Amino acid sequence: MKTCFFIGHRECGERMLPVLAQEVERHITEHGVTEFVVGHYGGFDRLAASAVREAKKRHPEITLTLLLPYHPHDQFIPVPEGFDGTFYPPGIETVPKRAAIVRANRYMLEHSSYLIAYVSHPSSGSREVLEAALRRQKHGLIHVTNLAGWYPI
Repeated sequence: MKTCFFIGHRECGERMLPVLAQEVERHITEHGVTEFVVGHYGGFDRLAASAVREAKKRHPEITLTLLLPYHPHDQFIPVPEGFDGTFYPPGIETVPKRAAIVRANRYMLEHSSYLIAYVSHPSSGSREVLEAALRRQKHGLIHVTNLAGWYPI
């Protein structure tokens, strides 16, 4: 199974939805991605989930999973409409809450074949994930697409 993870800024606007939807479609048809994993902490995550839900209408074999950075026992989040399930990465139970999102993102980065990013400015946690992904890409461990386009890939 090929997995694609999303990372991007909270302040991503609706204008990115058509570009994101096209990229999701390309990942399904050209790369054979069957599983998409997204967080739920901002505009880009919301748009990514929307793009995948729309793609599921044409490709019912794909799945959409919500990444949970906090243990479901501590912060229960029901499976949102249009999602196939939730995922809490193993081994992060003891991570302090302030570092949970970073650790969950790192786990997904290490366990995904593809990353679709929207990183448009340099000072953010999304930039750090993108840079780590780019280092992994140099070793053939992941394929990175940054929809913001400015960041050197």
